[in-house]
Amino acid sequence: MSVHRIRTGDDTFRAAIDAMTSAPHRPEFTWRTIPAPSRMAPSTWACTGEILVHDDELASGRLVVLHDPAGQESWDGTSRMVALVQAQLEPEFAIESMLGDVAWSWVTESLELHDADARELGCTATRVVSQSYGALASRPSTVDVEMRVSWTPEPSEDGGLALAPHFAAWTAMLAAAGGLPPAPPQISAITPTHHARAPRTAEDDGELR
Repeated sequence: MSVHRIRTGDDTFRAAIDAMTSAPHRPEFTWRTIPAPSRMAPSTWACTGEILVHDDELASGRLVVLHDPAGQESWDGTSRMVALVQAQLEPEFAIESMLGDVAWSWVTESLELHDADARELGCTATRVVSQSYGALASRPSTVDVEMRVSWTPEPSEDGGLALAPHFAAWTAMLAAAGGLPPAPPQISAITPTHHARAPRTAEDDGELR
C-alpha cells in the first residue's frame, strides 16, 4: 500500500516530489516516507528525517508537503511545506533566553542558504527544560527544543513547482538544531558547534498546523 496521497492527474506535484527526493543531500541526513495526512490538501507527501553522526542521532523531524492546484488563501499559493524539527541541546541552553531567536535564525538562514524563496513563513519554537529532584537528582538536566515551521514555496521562474531547495532547507534546519555547521551536499560534517541529541520522548502525533 502506497504511503503517498497524490491525487490522480496531479502530475505537477508528482514530478516535483520525484525531483525533490532524487536530489543529493548532506551525508549525515537520512529519511524515509511515512503515511501522509489526507485532510490537509488534495495531494500530500510526508517523511521523517534524522541527522546521524557516528550512529548518534543529533536531531529528528518530520516534513509534510501539501499541494492544491486551486490554491488556498491561507497559503498564498498552491503548495505548503509543514516541518517539525526536534533536538535535545546541552544543559547550558536552559538559561539561554535567546534560544527562540537562535531557532528562528536556523530557519531563515537555512532557507537563504539553499535559495529556497518562501512567503507566509511562520515558526513556533518551544523549549522544554527537565530537571530532576530528590531521589532522581543525580539525573542530568535536559533541554529539548521543538520547532514547528511552515512556509509557501515561491514558484520557479517558469511558474513550476521546485521543491528540492525547500527539502534541502529543512535538512539544514535539522543539521543546525543538531549542532552541525552549514554544508553543501556531499560534504562531510566537521565537529558540531554544540552537542545535541534527538529527544527520546514519544513522537508527537498531533496534527501539524
